[in-house]
Amino acid sequence: MAKTGTQKSPSSSPSFESALQELEAIVQAMEAGNAPLEESLAAYERGVALLRQCQETLAAAEAKLQVLENGVLREFDAAGVGGADN
Repeated sequence: MAKTGTQKSPSSSPSFESALQELEAIVQAMEAGNAPLEESLAAYERGVALLRQCQETLAAAEAKLQVLENGVLREFDAAGVGGADN
């Protein structure tokens, strides 16, 4: 079958990685500035939808981390990784 968006995902939305990749491609194409106005508007609209999806996915991930950390997010200390002085 051809791609019809019938994958197992909420609202047939692409994964975070796929959405981000598509958004990056849209930005590159729009920066080139070679598309007609109608196509640019459609690309912009799609980009906004993808951006919202990515932001929502990141917000949900942050909320899960807050639950896992008992509501306390800590600063990541790359120097302290693997060290005993955490």
